[in-house]
Amino acid sequence: MILHTYFARRFLYAFLVLTVVLFTLVALVEFVDQSRRFSSSDDVSFAQLVGLTFLAAPETINLILPLITMLATIALFIGLARTSELVVTRAAGRSAIRALFAPVTVALVIGGLAVSTLNPIVAAASKRYSELSEEYKTGRASSFSISSEGLWLRQGGEDGQSVIRAWRSNADASVLYDVTIIGYAPGGGPVQRIEAESASLRDGAWQLRDAKSWPLEVGTNAEANAREDANLEIPSSLTLERIRESFGNPNAVSIWEMPRFIAQLEESGFSARRHRVWFQSELARPLFLVSMVLIASAFTMRHTRFGGTGVAVLSSILLGFTLYFIRSFAQILGENGQIPILLAAWAPPVAGTLLAMGFLLHREDG
Repeated sequence: MILHTYFARRFLYAFLVLTVVLFTLVALVEFVDQSRRFSSSDDVSFAQLVGLTFLAAPETINLILPLITMLATIALFIGLARTSELVVTRAAGRSAIRALFAPVTVALVIGGLAVSTLNPIVAAASKRYSELSEEYKTGRASSFSISSEGLWLRQGGEDGQSVIRAWRSNADASVLYDVTIIGYAPGGGPVQRIEAESASLRDGAWQLRDAKSWPLEVGTNAEANAREDANLEIPSSLTLERIRESFGNPNAVSIWEMPRFIAQLEESGFSARRHRVWFQSELARPLFLVSMVLIASAFTMRHTRFGGTGVAVLSSILLGFTLYFIRSFAQILGENGQIPILLAAWAPPVAGTLLAMGFLLHREDG
C-alpha cells in the first residue's frame, strides 16, 4: 500500500507540474492570438484581453488532457528507471501490472474530475468567451438558448435589441416556425411585436412569411394599427453559421445539462446526434486516460541501461497520438451516422486499453 501511495504521489506531481507548464504556454499563445484579433479595436483594454485569455485557455487544456496524462506517465516511469527504483520494485516481486495500479487509479480519478468538474467550468468559460468576444468585436451582444418554450435568439442593432422566439426549427436552423419577434428601442421598452408563420435568415435579414405586426408605443392602439404582410423583411446581425455553431457546439453545454439539452434540441427540430456522440465520449474519457497511461507505460517500464529510451518515448507518444486521431475520426463517423454512437465513443478507448494490456502481458510473459 505504501508503494502504491508513493507511485500515485509521483504520478500526480508530474501531472500537476505538466498541467501548470502547459497552461502557461497555452495562456501566452492565447493572449497573443487575442491581441491580434482585437488589434483594430481601441476599446478593448489589456485587462479585457487577459480576461478573454483565461476564458479560452481551459478549453485547450481540456482538449490536451490525454497528452498531459501520457507525458506524466512517461515522466513517472523514466524517473523510476533512472533511479533504479523500478528495478528494485520488480526484484521485490512486484509485476508490471501491479505497479500500474496506482497511476491507473489516479488517471481514473482525474478523468472523473475532468468529466464532473472541469467540463462544466469549460462550458461556462466557453459560453462567456463567445458572448464577450462578440460584444467587443461588434459592440452588440447576441445570445442563443433552447428551452421547453422553444428556441430563443437575441440580436442587437442600431435600432435596438430584438428578442426572437420560435417553437421549432428545421434540422439545419435555416428556417424557424411559429415565430414571435419583440423589438426594443435602444434605451427603452418594447416598440413592436411581430408574429409570423415562418422566418428564414438570408442576406443579413429575416424573411418572414404570413407576418402580422403590432406597434407597442405608449398611447397607440396596437390592434387598430396592426399590419399584415405576406412577406416581411427584418434586418438582422445574425448569420446561419453563428446560429448553427451556438446550438451545434457541445463544448458550451455542461455535461450535467446535456441530457436535458439533447431532449430540447430534438423537440425544437434539431439533430442531436453530435451532442449524443460528445456526451458518450465524455463518459468514456476516464477510460481513455487509462489507455494513455497503459500505452505510455508499455514502452517506458524498462531500465535505462538497456538503451533506446528516446525511441521508446517517441514510440509511446506516436501511438498515443494515433489513438487520439482514431478517437476523433470515430467521433466524426458517429456524428455523420456512419457508425453507431456507442461504438464511436467507446471503441477507441477500449481498443487502446486492450492493445496496451496485451503488450504488457506479452513482455511480462517473455
